[in-house]
Amino acid sequence: MVLHAHLPYVRHLGEEHHLEEKWLFEAITETYIPLYRVFERLINDEIPFKITLSISPPLASMLMDPLLNQKYLAYLDNLIRLAEKEVARTSKNENIKFNDTAKMYLDRFKSTMYVYRDVLGCNLVKGFGELAKTGCVELITCAGTHGYLPLMATVPAAARAQIKVAVDFHTRIFGSGPKGMWLPECGYQSPYDEFLRECGVRYFFVDTHGINYASARPRYGVYAPLYCPSGVAAFGRDMESSKQVWSAKEGYPGDFDYREFYRDIGYDLDYDYIREHLKPNGERSQTGMKYHRITGPCDWKEPYVRSWAMEKASTHAGNFVFNRKKQVEYLSGIMDRKPIIVAPYDAELFGHWWFEGPEWLDFVLRKTACDQDVFATATPSDYLDEYPVNQVATPSMSSWGYLGYSEVWLSPPNDWIYRHLHYAAEKMCELANDYPQPQSEVTTRALKQAARELLLAQSSDWAFIMNTGTCVDYAIERTNQHISNFLRLYNDIRSGNLDERWIGEVESQDNIFPDIDYEAYSTKDRCEKGCKTA
Repeated sequence: MVLHAHLPYVRHLGEEHHLEEKWLFEAITETYIPLYRVFERLINDEIPFKITLSISPPLASMLMDPLLNQKYLAYLDNLIRLAEKEVARTSKNENIKFNDTAKMYLDRFKSTMYVYRDVLGCNLVKGFGELAKTGCVELITCAGTHGYLPLMATVPAAARAQIKVAVDFHTRIFGSGPKGMWLPECGYQSPYDEFLRECGVRYFFVDTHGINYASARPRYGVYAPLYCPSGVAAFGRDMESSKQVWSAKEGYPGDFDYREFYRDIGYDLDYDYIREHLKPNGERSQTGMKYHRITGPCDWKEPYVRSWAMEKASTHAGNFVFNRKKQVEYLSGIMDRKPIIVAPYDAELFGHWWFEGPEWLDFVLRKTACDQDVFATATPSDYLDEYPVNQVATPSMSSWGYLGYSEVWLSPPNDWIYRHLHYAAEKMCELANDYPQPQSEVTTRALKQAARELLLAQSSDWAFIMNTGTCVDYAIERTNQHISNFLRLYNDIRSGNLDERWIGEVESQDNIFPDIDYEAYSTKDRCEKGCKTA
């Protein structure tokens, strides 16, 4: 099982809460801390398990940011005050049917505050790093700012820099280089695996058709990895195990006893009552407190019953384990080696979109360890250690998402961005080639910030948002702002007219990758330079 944890880099100076920062705060409350606690409980209970967790550099940066940490504490304090009000409001009359759920939320929010502030010291990244030391959790990374690599083919050095910056960052915060990498959106195109090899990365993941349509027919399908000619292994997604979990219509999350995502008290309750807990502008929004279960494909929703949902989570976990057992038994009968079933998911599915997801995962890992002996959980590294010899072939250019070949990130709503991204990437390579270290302090700062601005502009999240039609203005604004910042830095570096005050302002706002090596974009003597972590 592979969980990919990622959110776009969103950080606004000042104390005001922004909708986009709320994406992070919701994910910490509903996904990241619940997953941390699941893994911690399993380790404390001495349940043997292995899981792979990809933490993207933008997410790790935000989780370590003091400004965002303080904003999150304020966000969580607001939730606790709201939950206390809700426990009182639902303790009588017709609202009594929601009281147990209100108490559940209050307990969860208080527990989250305790774990986040008192146990982890507001540093979830350190917490996951400690879990990794047990050997149960294998931490891997993603490209620098989740840039969609196949659409960087015009300037391959930009893709290489995305990979190198990510590996350097992961090594700095966790103390060792990542063994694997989650390619953003599972987007693969040869020869980017060569860049992974340069940086010491052993494996990556592709969607099913990336393996099935490889340069040579895969002998074992997606149930064993392929070695690219570079020697880096490509693991393919198993559709059967994936669909059971991520599909809201055909998978477990759509069960009628699970919590309804869209029905929230931020919209249901009297405005004057809920106003102080909404955004500063007073606009109604989700609070995270939801009292109804899915019920069915209808507008009428019944009250949420936590015990029923937990029973379903246990039942569905048992079903998942049973299906994997039968799948492994069948595959083992037709293969001359152990099959590996790769089940990758966005981490935010567990807890945020599927409220009971973390508990389901807990049940799955316990049932796998204790209720059967046909298969075990493993990491890709475990499999490569056991089977170091694998078929050599080049995976097909591919992605996941709609139709599986980049369409989500290259479509009429977003195709306009690429001429600007390609131009900026070319100019960044020029700067790296023409201004090698050492440079003056202010020039070095400007060069580093230029690299940051390009990386942030390349985030696949902006193209994704433009395609889906949600928060489009914000995505366009972010793309334009980062490109504008880059172009000003480029022109100022070339002219030697550097404004230190303005550079400082931009550094304060876009402060990702404090130790970035802008020479990652250099195309001179590439073979001699390599990667520091190789």
